[in-house]
Amino acid sequence: MLNFLNTYQSLFDHILVNMLLAASQYVVLRAGVFSLGSAGFAALGAYCTALLTTKLGWNPWLSVIIGMMLGTLVSALLALPLSRLRGVFQAVATLAFVQIVLTVTQNWVSLTNGPMGVNSIPHAASTWSLLTIVVAVVVFLVMMGRYSFGRALDVIREDETVAVSLGISVPYYHRIAFVLSGALAGLSGGLHAISSYSITPHDYGFALLVAALAMVVLGGRTTVWGALVGALVLTSLPELFRVFADYRAVVQGILLMLVIIYLPRGLADTVIARVKDRRLRRRLARVAVPAGGQS
Repeated sequence: MLNFLNTYQSLFDHILVNMLLAASQYVVLRAGVFSLGSAGFAALGAYCTALLTTKLGWNPWLSVIIGMMLGTLVSALLALPLSRLRGVFQAVATLAFVQIVLTVTQNWVSLTNGPMGVNSIPHAASTWSLLTIVVAVVVFLVMMGRYSFGRALDVIREDETVAVSLGISVPYYHRIAFVLSGALAGLSGGLHAISSYSITPHDYGFALLVAALAMVVLGGRTTVWGALVGALVLTSLPELFRVFADYRAVVQGILLMLVIIYLPRGLADTVIARVKDRRLRRRLARVAVPAGGQS
């Protein structure tokens, strides 16, 4: 067992970091915000953490917190104009933001070392510390979903007109969801920096943007468990089946097409919905049996 854990430790770390990235994408999709900015916020968190740690000698965990705060601040600034946009316009605006971040990391050579990235980053994040953070974030998101905030996001996602008629401020909740997404993505990027020894602009390019969205689509976008399952599947499959390493994008594309066609709710959300349906049927059957006996 220990040999197995040691062999795949880097894979486990990568899965846990991607779970946080998928959670950031899940938050905005649950609120009905078509944002593609998670990769950009992750890049901000990662580079902030890496530069503070390597150039200024700051404590890695303090650097992660600063990187998370940077992602939160930038997302708060972007949330003001983005809350006025809808649909494809939100997607294009956040895609432009990601491209701006990538351009800065590639061309500001004196600060970011350009395409070579930042190297010799201290490996400060253990698997257990990453797992603890993921569990804490999941508990927070689950508790959030059980109260009025989560219910408001669900109503907005289904029908904004109904949400407005119920007195729900759609721009306000969109801003909160976008800021929370930026914070989680910044945290994900910071943890990625201190769980690997180097980062490059390529790590936060278009491939990561698509992967973050694909994780939520694959697992399901109405529960946080969908984001976790999507991150687990899309991160582990290419590593466990290395024979398809050269065709990773093709395999992921085929897998997504199959899920969208046959399981449009996503893997986790479909299972959860079926379990709830079975429980409801059992309860109805228990109620119906005594009623039938009395008649």
